[in-house]
Parts: sequence; structure tokens; C-alpha cells
Amino acid sequence: MAEAQRPTLLSLDDVLQRLLAVARERVLPDLEKVDTFDSLGRVLARSVVSALDVPPADNTSMDGYAMRAADVPVAGTVLPVSQRLPAGVVGQPLQPGTAVRIFTGAQVPAGADAVVMQEQCNAIDGDALGSVRIDAAPQPGQWVRRRGEDVQLGAEVLAAGTRITPQAMGLAASVGASRLTVRRRPRVALFSTGDELVMPGESLKPGAIYNSNRFTLRGLLLAAGCQVADLGIVPDRLDATRAALRTAAAGNDLILTSGGVSVGEEDHIKPAVKAEGWLEAWQVAMKPGKPLAFGAVRRDGGDSEALFMGLPGNPVSSFVTFLLAVAPVLRALQGCSTAMPAGLQVRADFDWPRPDRRREFLRARFNAQGGVELFPNQSSGVLTSAVWADGLVDLPPGQVVQRGDMVRLLPLSALIGA
Repeated sequence: MAEAQRPTLLSLDDVLQRLLAVARERVLPDLEKVDTFDSLGRVLARSVVSALDVPPADNTSMDGYAMRAADVPVAGTVLPVSQRLPAGVVGQPLQPGTAVRIFTGAQVPAGADAVVMQEQCNAIDGDALGSVRIDAAPQPGQWVRRRGEDVQLGAEVLAAGTRITPQAMGLAASVGASRLTVRRRPRVALFSTGDELVMPGESLKPGAIYNSNRFTLRGLLLAAGCQVADLGIVPDRLDATRAALRTAAAGNDLILTSGGVSVGEEDHIKPAVKAEGWLEAWQVAMKPGKPLAFGAVRRDGGDSEALFMGLPGNPVSSFVTFLLAVAPVLRALQGCSTAMPAGLQVRADFDWPRPDRRREFLRARFNAQGGVELFPNQSSGVLTSAVWADGLVDLPPGQVVQRGDMVRLLPLSALIGA
């Protein structure tokens, strides 16, 4: 009898190329205006252009005294104080041969070209505002933030396709952008298949397991800025699976499932998707996460469809495959960059003498010595490894690692928050 052929393995890069070619043709067309104050996690559909210089005028970065550097040729020079300028107050032009008491953020008066911090000055009481002894001769420009040194009028500060972070919110506000034009959130329908699955709080009968993937994937989708329609657990029947797909397609951009994409007789996802749309089922040369299904499900009327992605059922396989395959698709739908994070070159404080023929993603975290160590059990069913880890060590196929080698680490924070 002829030996059964191994299925052809596709590289992760090839799979991503196919996924993104489809997703980029389906960038969400719907735009929304949101308050900048409520924009966290949204994706810009139009760039933000500054309507002003930031800062709008020269100002001081220190509490101290503003003056002309030429008026203080040597340390110990005493100048009369002609004004007092807190932030928000615009003063008069500097009188030559005088100093101005000034506070952080205040506009530097015309004629002044330097600020000396108050720790290098000594106030001398006298009439009116008194005088000040300057104990350090300043250089022109010292402690002065120049007009427009952060942002210039007309500059693009945030490009279309940018996902709004807390710092991006602040930058948009700094140029006066009170509202932002963003793409609507992707709508994703989520369900699991498997008669063995039960929810936490329910009785765990023999042979049953708690449905952790439902929680993990929902959390990942919410972190990616999606609106999630949770359709629960679908029985392992073809008719039930087809009905769930039809329900999921009606009003969602993507249908995401876990389990049911292998070759078992009770795995109904693939025939159900084929009956309701189209499907490609791949064996990906990655570990964990080998099986992956991609396709689309027709909506009622047949003139449009929702994308479909089916993930493996093992908890870590599902988690890693989401980060490396689903997250880029969601970014593409929103017009974001789909590039994988560059990763960090880190020292391996472990040995990996028996590599796989597939590209491996090992759960690892930093240790006190500045290197990374591996979780002891790299099984695709050990979800504790994903909680323990700081990132995934990205190993090419067949890569042997000896302690002290440099390896590439993909931080989970970058993969989840990208």
C-alpha cells in the first residue's frame, strides 16, 4: 500500500499574503466622526493636520528668569526684575538691562532670548519687583522652547490608517482637533463548535471542558477594536453549523470560529462554509496553529458576503493564530498597516536542540538577567504559557538554539495592541 502523502504546508508569509489580498479589497467604507476625547482604539480614516504651530509662541521650559544673554556677560550679574509672567499671561516686551520672573509654560517676552532656571538665581528684595543675581551666565536659546518646534502649521501629525493610542489622543488635542474622522469598528460574529464544550458555572460532565477559547477570542477581538456578536456554542451538526453561519453573516464583516477545522468526521465547519459560500482550508507551517480555514459566507440575497476564518481548537493554537493571522486581517479591513511587529533581538537563556520543520512560536518571558527563558511546557493546550509569557520567540523552521544565541521576540503587547 502506498504511503499516505503529507499535506502540503504553506508558509505563514504565503498565507498572510493570500489573506491580506482579500481583506484589502474590503476596507470598511463607513466613516464616523467621534470626539477626540472618546477616540481611543479607533482607526483614522482621514489624517489630522495641524491648524497652528505647537507651541504657538516661544515659551519657557523652566521656572526662572528670562533675559537677554548679552545683558549677563558673567556670573553674578544683578538685574532689576521688570515683570512677573505666569503661564497664560502675555507680557510686555523686555526692557533692556532687566530680567523677567517667569514660570514654566509662560510665553517668553519679545526681546528676551534666554532663561536661567531659578536654582541658578538669587532674588534680592527691593522696591517693586526687586532684583535678581544671575549666578550662571546664559547662552542664547537656553531653556526656551521655540514656536513650532513640536508641530508646525499645516503639518500632518497623524496619518490616515493610524490606530489612536493615548498619546495620539493628546497629540490630536494639542493641534486643536476636537473631532476625528474614523472608520467604523469591524463587526465580528464569534462562535465555537464542539459538543464537549460547556461554559464556566455549568456542571462539568465527564468528557467535557470549559470553553476558554470563547473568552480568549472575545477579549482579543475587543482589544482589536471590534464590535463582537457572540453566538455561543454550536452543536456538532452540519445543519446547526450552517444555520449559525447564516445568522452570523447577516450584519457582520467577519465570522470567527474555533474548532472544527481539522479532518475529523464530527468537524462540520468546512462543509458548512462551502455550502454557504466558499472556503480554503490550509495547513500552515507554523507551530502551534497548523490548521487554518479562510473563506466567506453569502448573506441573504447573495449580493454580498462576510469573511470567514476558522481557527484550531487548542487554546494556545487559537490564541497564536489569532495574533498572527486574524489580527492582520482586522487591521487591513480598517485600512491600517498590516506589518508584523519588527520584534526584539534578545539573548536566549535556553537551549532548543530539537527544532520542528515548521516555523515555531515559543512562549517566553524576560528574566532578571535581561535574557528570555521558555515556559517549561510548550504544548498547544497549555494556556497558562500564554498568560506567563511576555512574547513569542519566532524561530525559523529547523532552527537550533543554544544558550546565549540571539533570537527574535515578538512582544505580546505589540501583537495584541497593534
